[in-house]
Amino acid sequence: MKKKQSIASDHRRGWSISRRGFLASAGTGAVAMAVSGRIFASPMGNKETAEMAPDVLSKITLHVNGHPHDLLVEPRWTLLHVLRETLGLTGTKEGCGRGECGACTVLINDIPRYACLTLAVEAEGAAVTTVEGLLDGETLGPVQSAFVEEDAFQCGYCTPGQIMSVEGLLRKNPDPSMDEIRMAVSGNLCRCGAYSHIFKAAASAAKNRRK
Repeated sequence: MKKKQSIASDHRRGWSISRRGFLASAGTGAVAMAVSGRIFASPMGNKETAEMAPDVLSKITLHVNGHPHDLLVEPRWTLLHVLRETLGLTGTKEGCGRGECGACTVLINDIPRYACLTLAVEAEGAAVTTVEGLLDGETLGPVQSAFVEEDAFQCGYCTPGQIMSVEGLLRKNPDPSMDEIRMAVSGNLCRCGAYSHIFKAAASAAKNRRK
C-alpha cells in the first residue's frame, strides 16, 4: 500500500515514474553500456553519429605552445589529461574536473577554454597555449609579471587559470575596462579571495603590454 501511495505522490508532483523506477532504469542503462563497451559521439563537423570504442587509441597531432606533438590518445581523454599526464605540462591545474573552477583554463586559438571539458581530439589542428607558453625562455610574460608585482595570488593553485583568462582577454582587447576584466575572470574561482589584486594585475598587464 505504501508503494502505491509513493507512486501516486510522485505523479502529483509531476513525475511520470517513481524514484525507484527511475533508478532501476538508469541502472539498466549503465549495465548495457558497460556490457557493450562502446560510446556514441557526434564528431565536430559531421552530422552523422559515429560509434567509437572508448579504449581504442587514435593518432592525433596537437600544436601546444608552438610545437607539434604526435600522440596516441583515447577518444575519451580530456585535453587536461593529455597536457599533464602525456606532455608533462603541469602548469595547467586540475581543480573541480567539471568546468566550475577555471583552474585548467588554456587558450585554444587565443580563446580561453576549460581543458577539463575539452577532449584532446577536439583540439587537433588548433593552437593550444598553456601558462608555460607565455614564458620567453626563463623570463615571465607581461601577465605573469603583473601577477607577481601586484601580489595577485595566495595559495597559487588558481593562478595559472586566472593568468590564461587575462591573457585571452588582452589578446582580444588590449585596453579593457575594469568591468570587462571582471567579466573575463568571472569563470575562475579564487578560494583565497585575492580578486582585488587579480583585477589590479590584469589592468597593470594591459598597461604594460600597450607600452
